[in-house]
Amino acid sequence: MKDNPPSFILSAYFPPSYDFAKDVYYIVNSWPRPRSLYTAIMAEARDTQSGAWVDQRGPDARIKIRNDIPIPEPGTCEVLIKLSCSGVCHSDVHNMFGNTPMTADIGGHEGVGHVVKLGTNVPHDLLQKRVGVKWLHTYCKQCEICAVDVTACPNQHNSGRDVPGTFQQYTLSPVEGLTIIPDALDDVVAAPLLCAGLSMYGSISRAGLKEGEWLVLTGAGGGLGHLGVQIAREKGLKVIAIDTGEQKRNLCLKLGATSFLDFKSDDVETRVKELTNGYGAHAVISTAGPAAYAQSFRLLRNCGTLVCVGLVTDNLTVSPFELLKRALRIVGSSVGTPEHLEELLEMAVQGKVKPVVQVRAFEDLDDVLRELAAYQVEGRIVIKIPS
Repeated sequence: MKDNPPSFILSAYFPPSYDFAKDVYYIVNSWPRPRSLYTAIMAEARDTQSGAWVDQRGPDARIKIRNDIPIPEPGTCEVLIKLSCSGVCHSDVHNMFGNTPMTADIGGHEGVGHVVKLGTNVPHDLLQKRVGVKWLHTYCKQCEICAVDVTACPNQHNSGRDVPGTFQQYTLSPVEGLTIIPDALDDVVAAPLLCAGLSMYGSISRAGLKEGEWLVLTGAGGGLGHLGVQIAREKGLKVIAIDTGEQKRNLCLKLGATSFLDFKSDDVETRVKELTNGYGAHAVISTAGPAAYAQSFRLLRNCGTLVCVGLVTDNLTVSPFELLKRALRIVGSSVGTPEHLEELLEMAVQGKVKPVVQVRAFEDLDDVLRELAAYQVEGRIVIKIPS
């Protein structure tokens, strides 16, 4: 009995003629694992799932919870993942309301769950591994851009943009795109690190700053910004956090910001100059809207760098003359690299970076996206996926 699962468990889910060897062989041979066995068997016993379907992308878009979405089959070098939760990103708002191109019907790209089924040519030890699903689903690895930075691959595919994302019970992922979640991190803590944390880690790294230099973070109390404060602090940077309200002031200072400026009540440009000996910041990372971008150049010192992270479709208002006269740099940064994520997860395991998380029900997703669109969210929201 020790080396084999009790026959009544198998017979409860499979008819006598069912050939379960192909799909659950490796679970059976790792017995006893009743919870893992149950999860994998149930993935085989059902063929539909619940998911958050985007109806009519555009200004009037709504999320509809559907229970008739087919569970996909993993192909070559793919795995099927049963998700437990997913973070909600501001880019999901842009996708849903038609501001950025989206062809998938299910959004989301900060998912955490367990591998429950393997495609062909997949290592068997991945079964039941706890993994993360990120924005960067695949990249070609063959173009000249990938040789420089895979996050800018022109042939990439993205979870929740052009492949179904993580706002559903089951999703597919290529093996190469999987992130193994460290045991020390809870699911709802790990999820926001897969995009929000990774985006901030990548943007801070691309700013090219040295320890002790000044960094301005706009939208510092939001889902990206509050993680950026912690990452920058750990990298030895002096952070000027810009946002509004006492709650966000307290949050940013608690997380390690050197100073907090309220854009509604403070003279931001004057205060930044005062804090930086009259020069301005070495870099500005903008996670906020058009007004923050417009002001960013006035917060930079000569030879400073603006890193664009917040998704804004308005044009930047800066002349080539100002750029060359002041030797300014503008850098675009969507997400960090796989190497960045490894470093970030290690920071999180050590307790140096921890997202401030609100956990919400799956059925609240439509409301959550509208709250994000109105910039009403402090920290990060994670939705629990129904089992």
